[in-house]
Amino acid sequence: MNKAIYIATIEANSGKSIVSLGLMRLLLGKMARVGYFRPIINDYPKGKRDNHIETVLSYFQIPMDYEEAFACTRSEVVQKNSRNQEDEVLDLIIKKYKAIESRFDFVLVEGTDFSGEGAIIEWDFNVLMAKNLGIPTVIISSGVGKTLTEFVNSLVLACDSFKDKGVEVLMVVANKIQPENRELILENLGRELSDTVLIGAIPLNPILGNPSVREISEAIGGKVLFGEKHLDNQAGHYGVGAMQLRNYLTHLERDALVITPGDRADIILGALQANISSNYPNVSGIVLTGGLIPEDTIIKLIEGLSDVVPIISVPNGTFSVTNEVGAIQPQIYAANQLKIEHSLKDFSNFIPEDAMAERLITFKANGITPRMFQYNLLKKAQADKKHIVLPEGIDERILRAARDLTVSRAVELTLLGDPEQIMQRLNVMSLDLDLEQVHLVNPRSSEHFEAYAEKLYELRKHKNMDLATARDLMADVSYFGTMMVFLGHADGMVSGAMHTTQHTIRPALQFVKTRPGVSLVSSVFFMCLPDRVTVFGDCAINPNPTAPQLAEIAISSADTAIAFGIEARVAMLSYSSGASGQGIDVDKVREATRLVREARPDLKVEGPIQYDAAVDLKVGKSKLPDSEVAGRATVFVFPDLNTGNNTYKAVQRETGALAIGPILQGLNKPVNDLSRGCTEEDIFNTVIITAIQAQEGI
Repeated sequence: MNKAIYIATIEANSGKSIVSLGLMRLLLGKMARVGYFRPIINDYPKGKRDNHIETVLSYFQIPMDYEEAFACTRSEVVQKNSRNQEDEVLDLIIKKYKAIESRFDFVLVEGTDFSGEGAIIEWDFNVLMAKNLGIPTVIISSGVGKTLTEFVNSLVLACDSFKDKGVEVLMVVANKIQPENRELILENLGRELSDTVLIGAIPLNPILGNPSVREISEAIGGKVLFGEKHLDNQAGHYGVGAMQLRNYLTHLERDALVITPGDRADIILGALQANISSNYPNVSGIVLTGGLIPEDTIIKLIEGLSDVVPIISVPNGTFSVTNEVGAIQPQIYAANQLKIEHSLKDFSNFIPEDAMAERLITFKANGITPRMFQYNLLKKAQADKKHIVLPEGIDERILRAARDLTVSRAVELTLLGDPEQIMQRLNVMSLDLDLEQVHLVNPRSSEHFEAYAEKLYELRKHKNMDLATARDLMADVSYFGTMMVFLGHADGMVSGAMHTTQHTIRPALQFVKTRPGVSLVSSVFFMCLPDRVTVFGDCAINPNPTAPQLAEIAISSADTAIAFGIEARVAMLSYSSGASGQGIDVDKVREATRLVREARPDLKVEGPIQYDAAVDLKVGKSKLPDSEVAGRATVFVFPDLNTGNNTYKAVQRETGALAIGPILQGLNKPVNDLSRGCTEEDIFNTVIITAIQAQEGI
């Protein structure tokens, strides 16, 4: 089940608060606990807070602190972006979102406002945030100042840009439209958009479109002299009281805000009288300019009135104050019950609530982004810390990764090697690895050395191994580390930064052996592409698997994908798709596919299938129109090692993808191999995955 919705807008002042409030009420009617999150908020002076957050949390009584509800400010994002540190922003956003997600049944995520510095990068950043959070979107646009064609085209383009990045759009909302154009807009959008996209169209509401006197007072730095209890009056119009009273009264309009110098007692008293007269329209408030306060006699007269509209004093002159008032964009805030009630009413009247609720509850995301995948891995490892042994304790990359792993508190670590050499290397590197958090073990001087050698002898004496040979082998870090795992003194092992694959996995094949029901050890890579994570297997172990072996690789790879939160749609790759090709190689893949379906009817599998048909929906539908996998594959099983190894490296180099692996599958306990060209990040990721394998028993 989907657990969140992202509210995005095309431009500033689109009125997305209506949708936020309406969706929150809708969600609270369907589930008990709903959280609220704004990834990025505007910068505010000390003591002032984001109005959106304050309104939603207080009105709906959401049990969250203000600081929990946002990740960073606009200026922080602009600064990070200028330094090419966008990844740090995304990491923080994901971390704070996941903290909220863990506490609530559903999360309403509200995007940025498109105001102030950095607005030019906001659109792409909103798409990026929705994609990395893995949640669908509602897109809102204002019809103010646009022709019908411009308005419809802008919403369609926005919808397409989200979908092109793999973000599902559940609904578009045409906001602030003229009531008489509503049906025409719905008709045009319905013709241009997919049937899967819901459409809402909300007419302009004068109550929502006008600022309150409270908003005006705050914006112009006013001091309230009278009428504080009426600050939520809506200012429908504003005008300057400069002419004589008898002439000014003829210009009063309903809910007018009167702007006049503070010494114009005639205008002040005339406006107050007009407000209570049945012959003149209501006045929303009075702004006194120039820092001038009415004389004491006038103040006394006003104090004696039974009901007084807000009277506000400001230091600036009439001209500048009038311009400031004209530039104010109305907002919805917690104290203004009238605006909130009208927002909720408009949402209910003009949005397909029942259909939206159904889509929100039943929506299921396709795939997961690399950043979210890595975040989920780290959190899962931290939730149940496992003990991982790293045999190559003297390698600088291993030591740097060990430092990062200890800081993350995701695993318990043992480094094998001479402790003195390791400490010397740390000093040369000036690396701040906390050795109190890491076990340093020299195999030859370990208290377990003799017991490990004897155990190896017992396990391998049927292969004519003697005790002396067992001792020699146990001095090797790969054998020692593997024996730690075998005997339960560690939960998993990661090696290969300084050793060959054969050297790393030979001990595991000799005595850790395969799990019950598994006859073949194979490998996968997690390919972290820019917008999704896929699984490639086997790219490291089996040179030319038979059809039964290929089937086992496919099943193991699918199970690995599922264990790590990736929906398994298995593509059995070949040079031909479907029944079109013939030959030994394609027949092997066809037979392997049959065996997978026979052994695991629960898996979605397609084969033989070409790579383009597996990843491109259009190509897939043309070649295999009835396939559940074509164009949507997540697990790619290669027919042989030559193809798999070269393909993963080609994809890695040409797309900049992060390749995590090889991850071995099929062993009784997790032992994983590194490439000798690995980076600290590769080591970090492989250790985390090894820890999760130990948790899951895979």
